[in-house]
Amino acid sequence: MSATHGGRERRAVILHTLKRASTPMSATRLAAQCGVSRQVIVQDVALLRAAGHEVLSTNRGYLLAPTSKPRLAAVQVFKCHHTSEQIRDELYAVVDNGGVVEDVFIYHRAYGTVRAEMNVASRRDADALVAALATGASKPLMLATGGYHYHTVSAGTEPALAAIEQRLRELGFLAPLREFEPDALRGEVYPLHADLPPHHPEGESHK
Repeated sequence: MSATHGGRERRAVILHTLKRASTPMSATRLAAQCGVSRQVIVQDVALLRAAGHEVLSTNRGYLLAPTSKPRLAAVQVFKCHHTSEQIRDELYAVVDNGGVVEDVFIYHRAYGTVRAEMNVASRRDADALVAALATGASKPLMLATGGYHYHTVSAGTEPALAAIEQRLRELGFLAPLREFEPDALRGEVYPLHADLPPHHPEGESHK
């Protein structure tokens, strides 16, 4: 990330980085990632705290206070396909209908299932993820399988999951399972996927 990035976008990246970090992140490391000085990071953390984010300081760096948010009652996996530019639209489709994107995973023919936690529960979370990807430091996991990927989505009710499925369908993001995918996935992916028309008839390799 260049030093010219706006403060709001930079703080979104910092928040996303801390949210995903399993160990404390030092101000020096965050500064190098964002292309700014350590003092700018210290100021950004102060602003994040003022905005209500519980950023803790330790002798090893910053971390977010742990939360005890329970997973919502209804849970389903969606198989999706879209471009990198449409990631925000996909996440908004879930959170705007009361859902939480718990994770993203891909099925790779050589490596099997590769999964990463997300915990995107709001447009702010989605914007933070998109801003982090925009820095170029990391690439979306779905690029390893030509844009095909899965999300575990939780919601308060089954009708909320149905609304999420409907919105993803309207956007053209849902993809059907293929014969080479593990049988275990067939019990997880939302059953309405069975009614989907053929998706990208040129074929799907999943590498």
